[in-house]
Amino acid sequence: MRYPFLARAAVVLTVAALAACGSSADGNDPEAAGAQRPAASGPSVPGPSTEAAATPTAPTTPEAPTAPATEEPAVSGPSAPAATAEGPKTPTDQLTPATGSFTKKQKEYLKDRVPQGMDPAAVLQTGQETCDKLRYLVKADRDTAVGAIAAEDISDAPAAVAGLCPEHQDLVDEAAYAYPDGTHTGKTLRPGVYRSASPSTNCSWQIEGAGGKELASGTSDTGKSRTITLPKSARTFTSTGCYAWLAEGAKG
Repeated sequence: MRYPFLARAAVVLTVAALAACGSSADGNDPEAAGAQRPAASGPSVPGPSTEAAATPTAPTTPEAPTAPATEEPAVSGPSAPAATAEGPKTPTDQLTPATGSFTKKQKEYLKDRVPQGMDPAAVLQTGQETCDKLRYLVKADRDTAVGAIAAEDISDAPAAVAGLCPEHQDLVDEAAYAYPDGTHTGKTLRPGVYRSASPSTNCSWQIEGAGGKELASGTSDTGKSRTITLPKSARTFTSTGCYAWLAEGAKG
């Protein structure tokens, strides 16, 4: 279970605005390869808390006086199908944008991800927008970026990072050892010290051992990060409103 949408609304607006301002500055977009960027917009990133709203935003350019009010929607735009979408995929040798060509790196990312009949540039754009969001988030608050991956608020992050922005692989690796809000039991529990990433002012947690015996619990209404220890005797760990818990120190 995750904390309700209201606690994340501020970061939704922050990340959506940032993603709308900057797009594929790392030169991986289809335009860099001569391909046209489609008008479709990728998925927005739900954020964890109001505290994360205090993030620097990318500068925006003044709106031209004659420009119509038809800005690309940053939150509700359609997203490209995931790689696991059912149906036949376009063969790699047929992945061609409307103009220009894809780089080898882009084609590797698009392999088995483009449903037949769909513009591959739209699928590529979704992955590039994921990289854009991670780039902005990590500049604003690295813990929030890792937490967003762990909570699957940026669900396609692993694939996008592996194929388009490998410089963020450390975020994906760290997220693999994190615990998002919810209940975690059994073998999924790893003893160690964890800190909350961008918790809300209604963050609470409980650690139980064998037979449901409470080992530790706590709440926080400050919105500041808290640190907990999962002992070897832990059998259940429940978190609400804390967004995600990131492992500190060595992982394994």
